[in-house]
Amino acid sequence: MTASAVPGATARARSRRSRLVGRLLGRLVFLGPGLTYLIVLLLIPLVLVLSYSFFRRGRFGGVVYEASGESLTRLLDPIYLDVVLSSLKLATVATLIALLVGYPTAYMIARLPRKWKTVALVAIVLPFWTNFLIRIYAWIVLLSGPGLVNSALGKLGLGPFEFLYNEGTIVTGLVYSYLPLMVLPLYAAIEKLDPQLAEASANLGARPARTFVSVTLPLTLSGVVTGCMFVFVPSFGNFVIPELLGGGRSIMVGNLIRDQFLTARDWPFGSALTLALLAVLIVLLLLQAWSARRA
Repeated sequence: MTASAVPGATARARSRRSRLVGRLLGRLVFLGPGLTYLIVLLLIPLVLVLSYSFFRRGRFGGVVYEASGESLTRLLDPIYLDVVLSSLKLATVATLIALLVGYPTAYMIARLPRKWKTVALVAIVLPFWTNFLIRIYAWIVLLSGPGLVNSALGKLGLGPFEFLYNEGTIVTGLVYSYLPLMVLPLYAAIEKLDPQLAEASANLGARPARTFVSVTLPLTLSGVVTGCMFVFVPSFGNFVIPELLGGGRSIMVGNLIRDQFLTARDWPFGSALTLALLAVLIVLLLLQAWSARRA
């Protein structure tokens, strides 16, 4: 190699490094605000809360910074295990009902003429434009003793019935609140289907039910899994709906965590419950990613 080639190679290497540094700085300019928001308002508080689970509660509440595994061992108490299992049951039932209602809804929207699809999708997401608490209180007005539902049944000589403050009402509120989160990913998956696949299946003699099971459902499985995750995760940690529609009779994990921080002031145990909740959700997300790869 000649002496003149060495400075040229060095200059090219410096130019590549400078371009690389420039690209990184350009990305940081755009990513900086979002990363700062996530780190300051999400990551740091989450690390602090999770670290509290390894300390012990003070005599008058709060946290005493002495290492202790008491909060973690309390998670195995049958009382708290029952709360977790109850939360899993209610969230699972709400997810299944949302799937049974949301899949036909998404399928019909995907088969509408293009000009009506937008109208139908807006109708689906329209409840999100209203405050969450107002929507839940609207259910209380509808289902209370002197509410509209009992008034209508009274005119038919039926009732009054006690619709509020039971697990069925909690499931109803969860399905109503998170049904759009099921419909939208299902619609996106069904919209991508090639209509000729169903036609080919029918030409081969398959009935509509067989076509759905063998063609439509497998090809939209990713949307099903995503929709189920979108409904199950917020349902599992919800505490507003069990408090208002359940009357506090059915305690879910979210209610238990809130009470530990705000009422009992047992921050280490509340943090341990949060850690357990995150562990369950991480496992579910891993299962969702695995099923998406298989699909």
